[in-house]
Amino acid sequence: CRSAWAAARSTPPKSSWSNDSGAGRAQRPADPPPFWLFRESARTPTFVRALTMLSFNDLFREHADLVFNLCLHYLRNRAEAEEATQDIFVKIHGKLSSFEGKSSVKTWVYRVAIHHCLDVLRGRKRRNRLAVVVHRWLGAGDAPVEVPHFDHPGVLLEDQEALENLFAHIHRLPENQKTALILRYLDDLPPPAVAEVMGLSLKAVESLLQRAKQNIEKKLK
Repeated sequence: CRSAWAAARSTPPKSSWSNDSGAGRAQRPADPPPFWLFRESARTPTFVRALTMLSFNDLFREHADLVFNLCLHYLRNRAEAEEATQDIFVKIHGKLSSFEGKSSVKTWVYRVAIHHCLDVLRGRKRRNRLAVVVHRWLGAGDAPVEVPHFDHPGVLLEDQEALENLFAHIHRLPENQKTALILRYLDDLPPPAVAEVMGLSLKAVESLLQRAKQNIEKKLK
């Protein structure tokens, strides 16, 4: 189990929007984004007004890899993660003018991304349940279950089977436990940052992590 965790965290994958040049990759503007703006606490009216003036390219460039990696941890498939990343940034762009500055920009982006990924997973579950009902009603036997092909670009081939098994157990956890585990151990956020993103107390996050690890350890025995 420890080696699988290490494999998941050792080589953080990058989306196809990274700065590396290559065929078929969207090129980012050469001018640097205003990094100081993203490091602000985002709590003053002046900062909020400045944020609404940011170009979409700046926001995308600063957070694209963060969002892609998070989507990959939730969805377990590169193609689905890239599609989700695009959808998330469309949402972020549309909500930018209504951002109230009650949290940092990074925390806000995390929240939008997490909600979207959970919605995608809920939709997958609904489709599976509907397929089961339809197949039973038609007497057609077992329904095909929608399971994504595991495609994690940051994983070595020899680690893939162990990591795929670990991710399968993670995704059977309740949503809050799953989110806490992903943020803490895959995105490598410190517990206080996890608490801020999830809008929970530090004690609540620690409890979620403990229960999540216990549930996975039971499954791995």
